[in-house]
Amino acid sequence: MSEAAAPEPRFVPRRHINPRFADDMAFTQVSGPASYASSTARPVRYVAVADERGVVTTYVWACDEDDAAGWVVRGDAGTRARDDSRWMLSLREGKARGVAPTVVLGELVASPSAVPGSLTTAPSLEGLYDLADVPLPAPRWRSARGALLGLALGDAMGRPLSSLSLDRIGEVYGAWESMELPLSDDGAVRVSDQTQLSLAVGEALAGVAVPARLPEAEARRALTTRGALPAPPWLTPPAVTTALRTHLVRWRYSPDNDRSPGRTTLAACEALARPVPWQEATAAGSKGCAAVVRAAVVGLAPRLSPDRRSGIAQLQAALTHGHPTALAASDLAAHAVHLLRHRCAPADLLPELRLHASASRYTYRADWLGDLAPRADAASFTAMGWDECVAALDAAEAALGSGAEPGAAAGAGWTADAVLGGAVYAFLTTDAHPRHTLRRASHTSGPSAATAALAGALAGAYRGPSGWPPEWVAAVEYGERLGALGGAWDRD
Repeated sequence: MSEAAAPEPRFVPRRHINPRFADDMAFTQVSGPASYASSTARPVRYVAVADERGVVTTYVWACDEDDAAGWVVRGDAGTRARDDSRWMLSLREGKARGVAPTVVLGELVASPSAVPGSLTTAPSLEGLYDLADVPLPAPRWRSARGALLGLALGDAMGRPLSSLSLDRIGEVYGAWESMELPLSDDGAVRVSDQTQLSLAVGEALAGVAVPARLPEAEARRALTTRGALPAPPWLTPPAVTTALRTHLVRWRYSPDNDRSPGRTTLAACEALARPVPWQEATAAGSKGCAAVVRAAVVGLAPRLSPDRRSGIAQLQAALTHGHPTALAASDLAAHAVHLLRHRCAPADLLPELRLHASASRYTYRADWLGDLAPRADAASFTAMGWDECVAALDAAEAALGSGAEPGAAAGAGWTADAVLGGAVYAFLTTDAHPRHTLRRASHTSGPSAATAALAGALAGAYRGPSGWPPEWVAAVEYGERLGALGGAWDRD
């Protein structure tokens, strides 16, 4: 249907409630003793604490950069764990004295209950919870479910806008600030192939990302020397490749695959169904935007080390889009979602992404990508992709505060770097407000569905599912599958 013949759009009806109850409410502590922050996305120093028999029951941790500290009781400690009030009082007393959290930790090392020589660093608080074999606590705001819902809602909001010019979007849908969730011609909220492919990747990972079970001492050594607990024997590049390949081929021939997906993705998935190495199936020169959206799901998968997260994010992209920019953008998208899920402040997101890009610029993940890159030139192959992505992030940052639309801010091309930059821009320029993030990301001269889907994943990872209107959540397509996957990962 041409733009001129576009029908008047319909939207999901909104409940008429006090607008104050629809806003994202910030918690402000007005009384009570001062305390260190309870969470951080950065590495933490920790010490193991044992009971009278010398069996480890608790890990007390600290992070000076975020002025954060806390403790984690091992899942198998039971009644052997010492009273939590002991650590709470020690940390509150340290905060009252105005000392850094690691100073309190250093004082604890001298106590009889501390395991000698156990003071060390974990790469993340998530890793420490993995070591204790307990799930991360509630402050994650059930963010896996929130991110998956945000991805699907952004996809659904941007899908009917993707084929329209920016001027026409304004004529048909009005100003971006007041955009609501549009209905399809059949009265349902329909997503595009972006959500379908993201579910394929997520459900593939859910089948193989199973946590390891190791003795405490061995697990602690693995966490501090390798950065994560060892993967089970079956969580290997060949196993993950097989799972991803199986689910992508299944999507290609599914009767639900009727959303006009991109030719590159279709052709690659058809080739993956044949008995050929996946490096022969991919579009090696393509940096299209399909891969960067589904990479957001990789950032939600629990119990992945940083190296494994990067490898899987790049692999799932490379199966269909083999250009180095598609790989780097997917890696950055997964990293961004992971950071926000673990409460990285939006103001810190761009510096953290640049730091990750700088550290990864010459790293070719041959264990996951095989011979995708020319052997003699793998380093420059990799650097080119990271450089293009950093340029898109720089452009997005430069546009903050300008009022520009995402395509003008980071590029209107249907490429992975432009979508990454546009999504980050929409997230930051709306102060991470979930609904405003989707609205801003959808109204773009670039690919509306892809940009809004990735922006929705960022906002949902940071805010959790409570940021999405209940009527939107109830109406969105594939809600049961999204909820099942997100719920399982939030409990893990």
